[in-house]
Amino acid sequence: MIATDTSPAVEAAGKPRYRLFVVLAGLYLAQGIPTYLFAAALPPILREQDVSRTAIGFFSILLLPLVLKFLWAPLVDRVRPFARSHRAGWVIITQCGIIAAILSLMAVEPNDVWAIFAIGFLASLLLSTQDIATDGYASKYLEPEERPIGNAIQGGAVAFGVIAGGTMGLVLYHYAGWDVMLGTIALISLLPLAAAFAMRETDPASEQSGARLSRPSIMAFLRRPEARQILWIALIYRASEGLVKAMEGSYLVDAGIPLDIIGYLSGASAATAGLAGSVIAAILLRRWGVAPVLGLLGSLRTVCFLVFALHASGAILGVWPLYGASAFQTLIRYMEIVALYSLFMSVTSSEQPGTDFTILACGQLIVYLAGSMSSGALADLLGYSALFGISAALSGAAVVATMLMLRANGATVGMAVATPGGGQGR
Repeated sequence: MIATDTSPAVEAAGKPRYRLFVVLAGLYLAQGIPTYLFAAALPPILREQDVSRTAIGFFSILLLPLVLKFLWAPLVDRVRPFARSHRAGWVIITQCGIIAAILSLMAVEPNDVWAIFAIGFLASLLLSTQDIATDGYASKYLEPEERPIGNAIQGGAVAFGVIAGGTMGLVLYHYAGWDVMLGTIALISLLPLAAAFAMRETDPASEQSGARLSRPSIMAFLRRPEARQILWIALIYRASEGLVKAMEGSYLVDAGIPLDIIGYLSGASAATAGLAGSVIAAILLRRWGVAPVLGLLGSLRTVCFLVFALHASGAILGVWPLYGASAFQTLIRYMEIVALYSLFMSVTSSEQPGTDFTILACGQLIVYLAGSMSSGALADLLGYSALFGISAALSGAAVVATMLMLRANGATVGMAVATPGGGQGR
């Protein structure tokens, strides 16, 4: 039996649902390990094998399924792979496929870039599909007051994924070789699979009762006014971040920062910021609610962008302001994700939670990537100071617009406002 029909709501019974939290940690860790094997470990390995930077650059296409997964999210919400389990079935199928993809890399050489790319793209499709099922499960079964904790668990699991799939992968490759690295990560990827067998679901099977079940679709999401409102927030809140993040490393190099320091700020510190930021965000969300936290984080982000703009213009001197702004941005970014995802979950429907959440998550990712893709051209055309200044202005405007939309629709989107005592209302 893959999953029983025990209701997660019954498990709550006035106490924290630690079982659900542990399951979510396992599910998100299952995604993090292979994701950072492909995103963080393989590119340096390929470069060491004298693979061209142009070829390695094509690996950015592996992000495409993460951007487009909203197109097949209704299918994941609609189709039940096994009779007694819905999203658990999708997790089991995709995780087994991902492990098989990792093991299949053993059959190719570490410099066979196109074979690795093909396997990586298949793994990305599987990971994206699994993400739909996992986010749908979290959105459906986390109570409003539990969503900050659930999204903090996601951030922490991703941070551990960076360590296990990225850092450990590189260390294993350096000391033990290609096959040992892949075999070890495939073995570790089996462990989170246990979380799928521990999932508890209450979705009605399509053959049960004579009632006609709603058909998940993108249009069903767009027909809901409160969902459209949060989609606008998803499209504007992080629009400025890609402009800065994509050029941050280049600016630090041009400012004379050593590469090892840059590597720590952008790489190793991400795991620390992921853990710390997720915990801090969860605490603030439970005390204040989503709207005040998004307002605070957006304002702090705007200040960081202004520091970069003033440094690029010569108004601020020295490297320590850059160190602080860069590290603080990383912390803010993880905290924003926890807050935004809690907001997204507040407007997901029980009929198609995976579809609703995925549309919103893809929306914020699309604008982030659009900013990243245009940042280089803007920096060449206008210079760093203007680029960072524009980013700060856009960030500030996005915060104001987000606060106005949440305030105007506080009654419809109840999760946007904190309730006295720390919890959040429906």
